[in-house]
Amino acid sequence: MLQVVKSVAENPVPAPGFFSSIQCQQQLPRHGKIARVIQSIASELLDLLPQRAIYWARQRMLIIADIHFGKAASFRAFGIPVPRGTTLQNLGVLDALLVQHEVDTIVFLGDFLHAANGRAPETLAAMQSWRDRQPQLRLLLVRGNHDAHAGDPPAALRIEIVDAPYAVGPFAFCHHPQQLPDLYVMAGHVHPVYRVTRRGDTLRLPCFLVGARSMILPSFGAFTGGHAITPLPDEQVYVAVEDAVMAVYASVRARRI
Repeated sequence: MLQVVKSVAENPVPAPGFFSSIQCQQQLPRHGKIARVIQSIASELLDLLPQRAIYWARQRMLIIADIHFGKAASFRAFGIPVPRGTTLQNLGVLDALLVQHEVDTIVFLGDFLHAANGRAPETLAAMQSWRDRQPQLRLLLVRGNHDAHAGDPPAALRIEIVDAPYAVGPFAFCHHPQQLPDLYVMAGHVHPVYRVTRRGDTLRLPCFLVGARSMILPSFGAFTGGHAITPLPDEQVYVAVEDAVMAVYASVRARRI
């Protein structure tokens, strides 16, 4: 059984310059409700969501990384048989988050499109249909490495395109993890997963990796894979499992259960 903490105060992460204290409220799932972690960074409350996204309530902003639209289509273009439907799956999760939260802006932390050959007509049509149903949303893309090769999204999607770092309040939105003076970085690119092993069985769980000066988000896309991470002593791991986000004890991390 994966152990969790209800408060980061039990396992504090030092964070000079951004945290006078770290607060974490873990809401456990009950009667069909979804649990998430509420993290205080630079006096801003951030919801770490089991859908592998962050909700910044004060800005009415949803932050996601590495959605990789068109990846499955790109594989099929090379003759590799992969399942269809991942674009609609990604859009369905976005729809659910928009129902659950008051959102004015979605920030994509890079890798919006996977590759140039992933711009299949059905993929672009599904994305455009979704956009047409959400005309009031502000969409902003911080370019990532895949965006450089895939090209910017179609203009009809009305997505603002910026380069990293893109600063909002105390945060810098980037694709590649990095550290910046005076700003707390939120990034993607890594597709972090935490490996949990018990009695010969291994799970690879998507996770948020929260450090003193930066955070790496899990990949949002349904067909993106993951890279197993080993957290540093001053980093906290939050795994996203079905309907909950759970923080892993440092003692559990040390022995990997």
